[in-house]
Amino acid sequence: MPIRKPAVAGYFYPGEPDSLRKELERCLSAPPSQKKAIGIVSPHAGYIYSGAVAGEAYQRVELPNKFIILSPNHTGAGEPYSIMPEGEWATPLGSARIDEELAKKFMDHCPLLTEDAEAHRGEHSLEVQIPFLQYLKKDFRFVPVTLSYIPYKSCEEVGRALAKTIRETRERILVIASSDMNHYESQQVAEQKDFLAIEKIQAVDPEGLYEAVKKNGISMCGIIPTTIMLVAAKELGATKGELVRHATSGDVTGDYGSVVGYAGLIIT
Repeated sequence: MPIRKPAVAGYFYPGEPDSLRKELERCLSAPPSQKKAIGIVSPHAGYIYSGAVAGEAYQRVELPNKFIILSPNHTGAGEPYSIMPEGEWATPLGSARIDEELAKKFMDHCPLLTEDAEAHRGEHSLEVQIPFLQYLKKDFRFVPVTLSYIPYKSCEEVGRALAKTIRETRERILVIASSDMNHYESQQVAEQKDFLAIEKIQAVDPEGLYEAVKKNGISMCGIIPTTIMLVAAKELGATKGELVRHATSGDVTGDYGSVVGYAGLIIT
């Protein structure tokens, strides 16, 4: 069984189990509310920067036993529609198992998906989500998908296949879209651009989000995962998105001249 070893432990998050648990406790300090959701948007920077935003998003939803995690491809490695259909992902907290049956069903419904481990090997944006799930949900299965930048019509195709997969499974499955928001502009510009995108996510408007990011030059790295998640959520009956928390790297560094934005949202 293939084991995907951690690529950013000790860098994006602590590499030792006890230190990681303490950091997760810090990130998960907000009161939980346990809403039933179809999808969430969770950031993926180092935990010191975006962990509290991600943690609050996870605490606001009722976590099922199965997840499909969609992430952008930062490394350029591998196939543009990469899925790992079997194996385990290791973190300092142990191993998380891939749901082989769910992955196969998704691949059956979506011919665009390619079995590929290379795109996942060094990708941090999916990896950093897993310790949150391990800490909050001891027994779970997931399907990892890493995506390059693709046309909107392809996002629709993947999103509809994802919705069909979830509908046929007849189990609660949470779709996690891993994304940071605008990158390396001033706090003022970042907030303006971030909220143009956030408004479209709140409206569950996948095409509107895709076009807003393109038109306004919003460097939202997880635009493709988020768009696909919104397509699937809308197909599954979602009607609104809720902003849980917004922050920037400047809130940690004190440097508001060049920041990265982070948003946690839940889709119901």
